[in-house]
Amino acid sequence: MKRILSFVLGLSIVLSTTSCATIFTGTKDSITFTTTPEGAKVIHKGVEKCLTPCTAEIPRGLGKQMVMFQKEGFETKEVKLTKTFNPVTLLNILLGGAIGVGIDAATGSLTKYSPKNYTVDLEHK
Repeated sequence: MKRILSFVLGLSIVLSTTSCATIFTGTKDSITFTTTPEGAKVIHKGVEKCLTPCTAEIPRGLGKQMVMFQKEGFETKEVKLTKTFNPVTLLNILLGGAIGVGIDAATGSLTKYSPKNYTVDLEHK
């Protein structure tokens, strides 16, 4: 009986501390960026990610996420990345994992980027 109780208690702790969305979907999304004209720098949080057309790994976060596009001779353009609720988080709620939901919130995995493709037209200066 003591062994079964220990097993059930251990299983309960494991299930309540999982962070399903973080584990199953990670903390970053691959997003594809295209500009007209091509060859613009994609900058996220002050770090150049790539030159368009390209795909970059963008970390998730609960705050507003902006990406800047820069190309010589063209106006700099800033675009807000849109997010949606990550349904994998519901596994934490269903399994009673309040700690897991907290971990998902801290890592930004409560949300995911949608759409995963952005096309931006840059204007001449």
